[in-house]
Amino acid sequence: MRTSANDRQRTRGGSRSSIGIAGIVTLLVFVWLIIGAVAGGQRHYYDSAPTNCASTGTIAETIVAGPLNYLGMNPKIADCHVDVPQPSP
Repeated sequence: MRTSANDRQRTRGGSRSSIGIAGIVTLLVFVWLIIGAVAGGQRHYYDSAPTNCASTGTIAETIVAGPLNYLGMNPKIADCHVDVPQPSP
C-alpha cells in the first residue's frame, strides 16, 4: 500500500536533511570569511578608505585568512605594483 508520505520520502532520495554537503561547505566558507572580516575590523582596517593597492591587499588577505588571524597570522602586503595604462597622445 502506497501512501503520500512514502512518495515524498522517495522523491527526496530517502534523505531526511535538506542541507547537503554543498550547503555545509558554503556555510563553512561564509563563516570563515565573516571571521576574517571581524579580524579586519578589530585591526581598524575599515576606519579609512584604502589609499593604495597594498592596503587593499592587506584587507583582502586578512579576510581570506579568516580564523588563522587568531592563531598568530598577521598578513600584510608590503608593496604591490599595478600597471596603469597611459593615454595615447
